Amino acid sequence: MRALTLRIFAMLMLLAVPARAFDTNARAAWVYDMATGTVLMEKNADQALPPASMSKLMTLNMLFEALHDGRVTMDTTFPVSSKAWKMGGSKMFVEPADRPTVEELIHGIIINSGNDACVVVAEGLAGTEEAFARSMTDRARQLGMMNSHFANASGWPHPEHRMSMHDLGILAERLITKFPELYKNFALTEYNYKNRVPSNANNRNPLLHLGGGDWQADGLKTGHTQEAGYGLVGSAVQGDRRVIFVINGLDSERARAEEAERIVNWAYRQFTMRTIVPKDEIVAQASVWLGDRSRIGLTTQDGVKVLLPAGAQSGVTAEAVFNGPIEAPIAKGDRLGELVVNIPGAGQSRLPLLAAEDVARAGVFGRLQNAALRLGERAVQAATN
Repeated sequence: MRALTLRIFAMLMLLAVPARAFDTNARAAWVYDMATGTVLMEKNADQALPPASMSKLMTLNMLFEALHDGRVTMDTTFPVSSKAWKMGGSKMFVEPADRPTVEELIHGIIINSGNDACVVVAEGLAGTEEAFARSMTDRARQLGMMNSHFANASGWPHPEHRMSMHDLGILAERLITKFPELYKNFALTEYNYKNRVPSNANNRNPLLHLGGGDWQADGLKTGHTQEAGYGLVGSAVQGDRRVIFVINGLDSERARAEEAERIVNWAYRQFTMRTIVPKDEIVAQASVWLGDRSRIGLTTQDGVKVLLPAGAQSGVTAEAVFNGPIEAPIAKGDRLGELVVNIPGAGQSRLPLLAAEDVARAGVFGRLQNAALRLGERAVQAATN
């Protein structure tokens, strides 16, 4: 294994005081910068806790997947069972004679936080809510959400209904990246199904009505039960950056709103994103074995962006790590190693290093020449040692 220390970050000089840690009032929290893949803060993030209505995001994921796969359309209608109609808590207020469309149910779950709408979706997709909950748990495992277990579709209190804040963050990122058109529904602020209950028509996400002037929130879901406290899965955008955060265990709606705004302001104002390697720029050269050329450039897929704590120490470094020499043939885009970026005060990032071009296998004469050069290198190394 050969490691090449790069000097491309020597130009990056920062201030002398590291960014201060954020002391959240939430019982559990997870804050993540999507642009750089950086976890900015975590507190009890992998502890399985009651998620309340925040787990409705998994019900929406299952419905979005059904839309994506063509099993349903936005105009597909589902029946309303007596179980759905009798659900307590927050409701969309469907009735047994209704046949709500998938689009209406999406609005009812996101904006009205409808427990009844969740049961309608669960029964419409899986036959029973129990079968749907088992499918949710199985799908969560496939998505890497290892601290989640679902007992129902709505987040109704149950001793076996649990999610971690990290898992909720994984789920939020998936909804944002996998279903961008459907994700736009999370920014809607009002929905009143058949004008039945205007008092429950407003989206409970407090950040949708705020914004820090330089950032704008556009999702995702609140939650509250006596056991869970007040929680929120949120996301906000500022320029090229998107921050996802999950908080739970606050003691009031006001505390939830204040903590959410405080976290977003901190995430954007205590960290700065820098593009330090543009897309397609060659960051290292690797020797090639048995190829029609002796060296190949290594690059990253989208360049390198790092998130720097305000006032962090200087000394951002990076290493290109790869097995060398690399045997031909090599196709452009082949993964040949990784770029390990170390950021003082913010940990480490690893990005794939890709071949910048094709390298064909050399002919017979070229291979003989390569072999002679290789033998010469070994002889020099042996003499040196």
